[in-house]
Parts: sequence; C-alpha cells; structure tokens
Amino acid sequence: MSTTVWLNGRLLNITDAHIAPNDRGFLLSDGLFETIRVANGQTPHLARHFARLEEGCAILSLPSPDRTLLTQAVSDLLHTTNLSDGSLRLTVTRGTGPRGLVPPAMPHPTVLIQATASIMTVPTPVRLGLSRYRRDGDSPLARVKSLACLLSVMSRMEAVAVGLDDALLLGTTGAIAEASAANVLFLRGGCLQTPPIADGALPGTSRARLLDGGFCMESCLLPQDLKTVTGAWLVNALSLTAVSSIDGHDLPLHAELDRRLRAFLFPA
Repeated sequence: MSTTVWLNGRLLNITDAHIAPNDRGFLLSDGLFETIRVANGQTPHLARHFARLEEGCAILSLPSPDRTLLTQAVSDLLHTTNLSDGSLRLTVTRGTGPRGLVPPAMPHPTVLIQATASIMTVPTPVRLGLSRYRRDGDSPLARVKSLACLLSVMSRMEAVAVGLDDALLLGTTGAIAEASAANVLFLRGGCLQTPPIADGALPGTSRARLLDGGFCMESCLLPQDLKTVTGAWLVNALSLTAVSSIDGHDLPLHAELDRRLRAFLFPA
C-alpha cells in the first residue's frame, strides 16, 4: 500500500492520516467502500463505481461525496503515487457522531482513498466449499458495499481452516449467492450463469459488465444443482479466478472461455 493517502480533501502521509475515535465507520460500520481497478495509470470503470457508491449512499441515507471532488481526488492520488497498475480503495463513512445509533442530523462524512500497486497476473484456480453463513437478498445491505464484512471474513476463515481457498455463501432462498469477496459464474449447458440479486448476490461492477455484454445471464442455482455445473469462475473488479472444485466436485478448466472473459474484463 502507498504511504500517501487522500483523506477529506488532503493528500497525507499515512502516518499523518487520522480517523476520529468517534467516527461511525469505526464504531458501527456505518459506511461503504469501493475497490477500483487501476490499469496503465487509468481507472477505466470509475463511473460504475461512483454510480454504485451513490446508490448505496441513497439506501443508507448517507450524503454522497461529490463526483467532481472524487474524480479530482483520484487523479491527484494517482499522480502523487505514480501508480500505474493496482487498485484504489475508496471508503466513505457517515463521519463522527454522538454515542448511540441515531446519527447526527447534519453528518459530515469521512472520505478516504488508498492506493495499492499490484501486477496483473492470472490467479491459480481455487477450491471452494459451501459456507454455513447466508446472505439475505431481501436486506438493503445485500445491495451495497457495506463496511460490515464479517460474514465474508468468517466464511473465508472457515474455508481456509479446512484447506479450501474460499467459500460460497447461500442466500436465505437456499440458492447460491456469491463467494466471500466475488461474484460467481457457473457454466451450465454451455451457458454462463450468475446468481440474481434476489438470491443475495452483490451487484458487482464486473458482473454488471458481463451481463451488459451478453456474456452471461442470471439464473438461480441450488446446491443440488452443482452436479450440473461444468465450469466456474469468481469475478470482481480486480480479478477473474477459475474454480477447480466445489465441495469436492472437480471442475474442468476452460482455457478459451477463460481467455475471452479475461480479454473482455481486463484488456491489455
């Protein structure tokens, strides 16, 4: 991670960037975040992330940061850090407030942007299991990138503890929703399918691009349907990862389809 961050309108060394102890994001997870890909010094899908952030802010009745301000902040941070390839983490909280659940009538959000350099590589295929935790597709929080990520943290920890790489969470409908930090694509009957939002899937930006581009369609998948799956991938804003097995059921890898998906999502 870069030693320079953008916090509330200022570029600061990370050691000088302080979040107040009574910030509601720290105390109550009262906020949102976006993870934004940086490629060749550019943020090719920044507008999608801003749109999702604004939708999330509206759901939480949280004042949304001004797009012009955020665009300039991203530009300034990329220029200062000389970041070519990697990611930005944009965090917005409701800011400071009095003790208790009720927020101040006139909140002053905290806005933090952090930069991390990375090299774009093809991830090693992963092994998945089914988590005991469930996402509630009827909850408004299922549709936002909330700071409250404990379900994802616990499901990933438990998967790793039994020798797996990640876990698939079911929705309260009983259908598969997503992985701990990615949407999922299933190959069934020669077609790519992804769980619908109603089953608890987060409206991911890469997921939306694949749907818009006609690469996949929404379809419910129950655990017993996994035997009909002939391939799978995890996808988020930063990566596309092939799945080698789910709950001990080995899956073939599809090099050509993987190449096509990767070329669409992350063009050179």
